Amino acid sequence: MGRISISCLFPASWHFSLSPVVLPRLMLPTFRQLLLLSVLAALLGLLYLLLVSGKGQNIWVREDKRYHRHLARVTDVEATDTSNPNLNYGVVVDCGSSGSRVFVYTWPRHNGNPHDLLDIRQMRDQHRKPVVMKIKPGISEYATTPGKASDYMYPLLSFAAQHIPKNKHQETPLYILCTAGMRVLPESQQEALLEDLRTDIPVNFNFLFSDSHVEVISGKQEGVYAWIGINFVLGRFNHVDDDHEAVVEVQVPGGDQQETLVRRRTAGVLDMGGVSTQIAYEVPKTVSFATPQQEEVAKNLLAEFNLGCDAHRTEHVYRVYVSTFLGFGGNAARQRYEEQLVSNTILQNKLLGKHQGESADSPILDPCMPTDLEDEVGLPGRKLHLRGTGDFDRCRLLLQPFLNRTNETSTSLNGVYQPPIDFSNSQFYGFSEFYYCTEDVLRMGGDYNSTKYAKGAKDYCATQWKILKERFDRGLYASHADLHRLKYQCFKSAWVYEVFHSGFSFPSGYDNLKTALLVYDKEVQWTLGAILYRTRFLPLRDIQQESLKGSHSHWHRGFTFMNNHYLFLACFLVVLLSILLYVLRLRRIHHRATLLRGTSVQWLEEGLGSPDLPVTL
Repeated sequence: MGRISISCLFPASWHFSLSPVVLPRLMLPTFRQLLLLSVLAALLGLLYLLLVSGKGQNIWVREDKRYHRHLARVTDVEATDTSNPNLNYGVVVDCGSSGSRVFVYTWPRHNGNPHDLLDIRQMRDQHRKPVVMKIKPGISEYATTPGKASDYMYPLLSFAAQHIPKNKHQETPLYILCTAGMRVLPESQQEALLEDLRTDIPVNFNFLFSDSHVEVISGKQEGVYAWIGINFVLGRFNHVDDDHEAVVEVQVPGGDQQETLVRRRTAGVLDMGGVSTQIAYEVPKTVSFATPQQEEVAKNLLAEFNLGCDAHRTEHVYRVYVSTFLGFGGNAARQRYEEQLVSNTILQNKLLGKHQGESADSPILDPCMPTDLEDEVGLPGRKLHLRGTGDFDRCRLLLQPFLNRTNETSTSLNGVYQPPIDFSNSQFYGFSEFYYCTEDVLRMGGDYNSTKYAKGAKDYCATQWKILKERFDRGLYASHADLHRLKYQCFKSAWVYEVFHSGFSFPSGYDNLKTALLVYDKEVQWTLGAILYRTRFLPLRDIQQESLKGSHSHWHRGFTFMNNHYLFLACFLVVLLSILLYVLRLRRIHHRATLLRGTSVQWLEEGLGSPDLPVTL
């Protein structure tokens, strides 16, 4: 009657049973004890749910995100699977001053999470090479014959069309964006070239193309696109909590002054080419201006935009400062320096009756060239002779006036407005000349240290030219370093140092600058940022399709390993309820058995038989 049987088949087979009569009192609890046990079990289950679905789930999400970011870097160099029907494509043409390049990008279907951006990558052919093609000259060369613009563009678009599956052409957006070469043309010539493209391209190609898809972009737009592309590759737009990533508090642009959010810190960008220098970085806090004039200038340098697909969400709203300085590139700065050197020398020779620099026996001493290096500068017929003295510190002093700094606060090169930078919580990447100057000869690319850099540059400048030439012949410098690099390394080292520390006002102890040529082993073009920004609303289509699916699909999608703790908790509660019901049943059986046993004992003690049962006939 009501025996409890317990058996186990693993790890060893055994079996025993207990009678309720011999069970201790603890095995037959009262109702109050059962209630207390139930509350305790419920609290344990709730604690488990909080731990697993809260911190535990976040850990899994962070690890999952980190794993997929690593996987994306690996698969990003694999050939694009054009047979995959879920892949989307996009085409961007960069119409530069010296030529035009077409880039083909691809991305899988959006995951339906409005917090995430599209996972856009550069398309790769069957040989794993990026699908890129370049032609020369620039489209601005056809300013006087705008009717040939579409013919000029035809080879680039044909190249892209060959790599994209034909059934995808109609849904593949095409953007033709023109930069510096077109900006210098009169507006009438710009419009004539663009109009020819708008008219003829839809006739010859079936891409998703409208009038707004071809335009001349400003230097500010180009800088913003470059900033977006680099931070996207770095993963700075993934706002999943991660203890290993630096964060920053942001005052949301366009919102309430009190509205702030904490998200992953983005990276600033420094880029010095031959002609110009550019800086771009996020301004997380709302800025104030000293004068109305400064505020008016700042409006042209600050860009506020939303990278997310939902205009009502603020997690992807950014305020970015972008400024381009023409004439402040490495080669342009050297040219300005030489022009002033020549003009000052000619003036001094006239006033003092000297002949300095007119022959190799009386050269102009230049501290910005390696020791004993000889060179000639000036116009044909009026050449002046130079000889390097290799004085890095003296060179820096001579270059400071070329920065055109002013005494106004919050200004940088040329007196241009620059919002304050939180140097204690910021990171910058330096490209082009910032990398070449630190790596090609000095071999210090990567993490920047001003003390080591200045010492290395100082030692290089002071080294005799013949010794530098011997080292070059022995292959001790970077493979792509040439004699031109060796000749102007001393000058450019000093120029980069002054632009960074005196021009942009970075402290000498700033240790969060990384000089780089590539990001995760690939060159990042501003065109990546352009297509990210211009396709930002495309995820809405996938999100709406996800919301239209039935509840079964939502259950199926949500039933992942990450959410199995809900199933475990449900099973735990079911088992607990079963145990409680069984214990209650045992309690009732025990109570009934006790009553019957007590009645029988009473009959035996009184010597009576069974009580008479009334019978009614």
